[in-house]
Formats: sequence, structure tokens, C-alpha cells
Amino acid sequence: MADEININGNDDNINSFTENKKSIPDGKTTSVLKAAWIIAVVTIVSKLIGFIRDIVIANYYGASLVSDAYYYAYQIPSLSLILLGGVGGPFHSATVAIFSKLIPNLNEKPAETVNKLYSTFMTATTIFFLVLSIIMFIFPRQIMGLIISSGSQEMINLAAMHLKIMTPLLIIGGIVGIYYGILIIYRQFMLPNLSPIIMSAAIIGVCMAVPDDKKGYALAWATTIGAILQLVIQYPNVRKLGFKWRPNFDFFNNPNFKEICELLFPAVLSSTVGQIHIYVDMFFTSSISEGAWTAIGYANRVFQFPVGILVTAFLVPLFPIFARLVAEKDMEGIRKYFNKGVGVLFFAALPIIIGILTVGMDAVRLIFERGAFDSQATFMVTEALWFLSVSILPYVFRDSITRVYYSFNDSATPFTVAFSSIVLKYILNVLFINKLHMGIGGITLSTSLVTLFNACVLGILISKKLTMNYKELFNNLGKMLLAGFITFGICFAASYGFDCYVHLPKLLFGVLKISTVGIICIIVYTALNLILKMQYAEELSERLTNKIKSKLS
Repeated sequence: MADEININGNDDNINSFTENKKSIPDGKTTSVLKAAWIIAVVTIVSKLIGFIRDIVIANYYGASLVSDAYYYAYQIPSLSLILLGGVGGPFHSATVAIFSKLIPNLNEKPAETVNKLYSTFMTATTIFFLVLSIIMFIFPRQIMGLIISSGSQEMINLAAMHLKIMTPLLIIGGIVGIYYGILIIYRQFMLPNLSPIIMSAAIIGVCMAVPDDKKGYALAWATTIGAILQLVIQYPNVRKLGFKWRPNFDFFNNPNFKEICELLFPAVLSSTVGQIHIYVDMFFTSSISEGAWTAIGYANRVFQFPVGILVTAFLVPLFPIFARLVAEKDMEGIRKYFNKGVGVLFFAALPIIIGILTVGMDAVRLIFERGAFDSQATFMVTEALWFLSVSILPYVFRDSITRVYYSFNDSATPFTVAFSSIVLKYILNVLFINKLHMGIGGITLSTSLVTLFNACVLGILISKKLTMNYKELFNNLGKMLLAGFITFGICFAASYGFDCYVHLPKLLFGVLKISTVGIICIIVYTALNLILKMQYAEELSERLTNKIKSKLS
């Protein structure tokens, strides 16, 4: 089938990525790098369509009252659709962690016990989210009034109606997360990462088709329709793999379901805590200025385009491997995979930070500044983005180490750490917004500092599971940072020179400036890392050289 990707290879395929060759089902291993490239390409396509969606929304709504109401309301059902059910969410993670151990042979249909577990999991998920959906449908105004109490009554009423329309997203999110997990176990990486295109396409189509005077709730309807379609396109592949949902209410006599619950419950709470951070931000942002929350949302989208691709591309194929290595008690294998994977993520993340700091405003202007989206909105988004870039390195470390915890069936520790940071988030928001009056930048700076806190604590507490050796990882990071600082200086000078001496139409100027600074960044950064004998740069150079030689021969 079109969505099935065979990424099996022999052991030699990943020698440069890891020395560990255990946990190899059927005498083969998943090629992490090959899988990462597949996922990266698919995710890029998905996020590009997502950018087109955001451009369309920005063109029709700008940073306005209506867009704020939609984004405020969307934060609640998105907890299910993205945070809980998305790739990397608790339902996906629990499915991968438990089911991957119960399916030794991916070429055979799942056993009856596996199908029974699947049915029980699906039944429990549907019941739980159905109850939440009913509550959200009956009390939308009360919910939105609590979250954005400092906003206007018009804002609360608009947000409440958007929320009511999007109630189905709660049920869909958990089910989609289970589907994602099953498809990932069977190495079908393409469909889970492409399916968000469906929602983006629905929103684009509705925004362009609905007349301007009827666009008030169009975004909410389009989002709901898109989510339903996401669910529909996943189902045939899951069914074809042999998974059949027959309602099963035997929640207490299945030890595997108990194990899922033990992993899932704290993980859900952890994601919910992450959402509480967002609600805290929403409370403070509603008192800043009209369009502030929309601006932060756009900044997150720009941020997630490169960073989300990186994290998804590497961690999706790595997570099942972590789970199998834990099952085999191969602690050395986990250490090697983790250090190499995070090291590659650090290496790729630093040029992203440099790019955001030097040409971030140009990118925002190029992407969004048209129609109702003016220069003030561009500055608001860029300000949020600059402070958000501080979180990139701790972000990739936190998400990576969290997968290790999940592999040990431990979601309680990430939850505890996330919960403890709520108070820190509130204190930092009070400091940056109420005391220092930093505005939008204060909101995203507090987010970055909380991410750093979580990463540090999780990195320390993992020692209760296994002894990690961070020495090589952070030695390499030191070399990368040195190369990064020098590269930033050169790129900043190049960016400043463009602004002073190059005079072209806005579109051409933006494209040429971003491209030129980007090329300079990659060349200088890679060259400096080669001079410093940084292993990832050497591996990249060797791979490119071998590719060129093979093409020429």
C-alpha cells in the first residue's frame, strides 16, 4: 500500500549512528537515519501546508478579536487532538511502549490477546473523552470565562461558541493517538505525519470559500471537519493490519491494560499540566493587547516548523528502539542511542537558533505580512519568536529524555516535574509581565526558562533508572556553541549589510536575504565544526563525500 514504507535494512546501515546492534527483530534493525529522513520529508510537506493555512488565516483575520477567540478556544480541544493524541503524545506513546512488546513479528496479524487489549483501550478512551465532550458542550461559556477572565465579554462569548463547535475533537484525539501508535509500530511513518494536511486543507478551503460576512465561526467548523477526516483516513490501514475494535468493558482483568493505564494516567496528567501552562499564558496575554495571543500562536508555528521536524524525525523512529532496549535490559545501548540522537539534534538545532535571531523578522514578514496582517503584527510575532528560540536546545533534550522515561513505563516522573513547574511559570509571568512589563516577549521567555528547568531536572532524575554519561554529549555541545557564536556574528553582519546596502522589492528582498544568510550560516557553522573536529560535522561531511563519489562513479 502507498502509505507503507519499508525501512528495514541490515546492520551496516546504521553503523555510523550507533555501535549497538541488539534489539533487532527478525535479524534486522530499523535504519534510524533513513526513517528520520522519511519522516522529515513527510513532516516538511505537512508543515508547509500548515504554513499556507496560517498565511490564509492571517490574510483574512490578521491578529484580531475573532482570531484570538478561535485560538483561545482551540487550546482546549487541542489538548486531546495534538498534545494527547498527536505523534509523541501520551496515547501514541503508551500504544508504542506496550504494544511493541506484544507484537514480536510485524509480518503476522496481531494475536487475539493483542486485539482484546486494543478493543479495551479503544472502549475506555471513547468513554472517557465522551464524558469530557459532553461537559465542554454544556458549559463552554463558563470554561472560557474562567480561562480568559480578564478578556472582554465579546471575546468570551465568541470563544465559547468556537469551543462548542469543536467539542468532537476531544473524542477524536485519543483514538487518533492510538491509531498513530499502531502505525508507527508497523513502521508506517508516512500516514501519521501526513494526516494533519487534511485539517489544514479543510481550513484553507473554508476560509477561501465562505463569504467575509460569514467567517465568524468558519475556522471552528473547518477544524472539526478536518479532525473527523484525520480519523477516517487512519482507520483503513489500522483495520488492514488486523486490528478490529469490538467494544470491550473488561477494564479490570487485563494486566496489559492495567500497564497501559499505569503509563498513560501520569502521562495524560503531564500533558494536561503542559496545557495549564498555556492557560496561565492565556490569562496573562488577554490583558496585554488585542491580537497578542494570535501573535504568540503564529510565533509557535514558525518555531515548530524546523524544531518540530527535527524532533519528530529522530524521536519517532528512536522511541520503539528505546522500548525494546529497555525490555532487553540493554542499558549501554540506551545510552549510546540517546547521546548520539540528542547530539545530532543539538548540532542541527543551533543553526535554527541563529536563523531565528538574524532573519526571523524577515521570515515572519515574508510569510504573514499581507492583507489584515500589518507590520505591527509582524513585530509582535517576531518578538515572541526571539525569546522562544532560547528554549530550542532544552526543548530537544527534554523531549528526548522523556521518551527514555516512557520506555521504562515511567510517566509519573515527567508529570511530577511538569506539575512542579506550574508555580515557576506563574511567578515568571508575574515578574516579566506585571513587574518588568516585557509584554509578549515576557510570555515566551518564561516558557523558555520553564523548558530549561524541566530538561535539567529530568536529566538529573533519570539516574534513578540508569546512569547516563553526558560528558561526551556536553563536550560536543561546547564545541558546537563556540562555532555557533562565531557563526552568529558573521550572519548578523551579513544581515545588517543586506538591510543597509540591498534595495529590492519586499518579496525578492526577503527571499534573497533569508537564502543568503542561511547559506552563509550552514557553510560557516559546518566549517568551524570541522575545524574543531566535531564528530557530527565529520560524519555529515563523510556522508556527503561518499554520496558525491557514488554518483560520479
